[in-house]
Amino acid sequence: MKLVRYRDNPWKVLEGLQEEINKLFNFSPENFPALDEEISMPSVDVYEDKDDLYLEANLAGFEQKDIAVTLKNEVLAILAQKENSKEEKKEGYLRSERYQGKFYRELYLPVSVDEGKIKASYKNGVLKIVLPKKEEEKAKEIKIEVK
Repeated sequence: MKLVRYRDNPWKVLEGLQEEINKLFNFSPENFPALDEEISMPSVDVYEDKDDLYLEANLAGFEQKDIAVTLKNEVLAILAQKENSKEEKKEGYLRSERYQGKFYRELYLPVSVDEGKIKASYKNGVLKIVLPKKEEEKAKEIKIEVK
């Protein structure tokens, strides 16, 4: 076997590898925050019954106006963002600590939902969403006759 010298630029090869990894994860820079921005992903409870999917997310500290919920292609996205107000420098202030945060979560729904009947409510820091299943997704009971 004859040895052949590797002539490609190793950095170019690594760039190609990075591109392939990005394709694998469907990377999109606008979906990710700047490095100094902090995003939290609190737990979300999802459960279902015969007719509906239910989702509950703890978003304590956010106001209703700070929360956006979208549904596209069976993917439910929840975005809550609270910006830090401008700091005022006054005599007597030694330190100012204020909350600034962002919550983002995407959930792939296991069934098709009736988009026109979705209901959402927000109370005491808990976002609740009811997602009615489409008729064809609901389980149908079939009676079997015994002869």
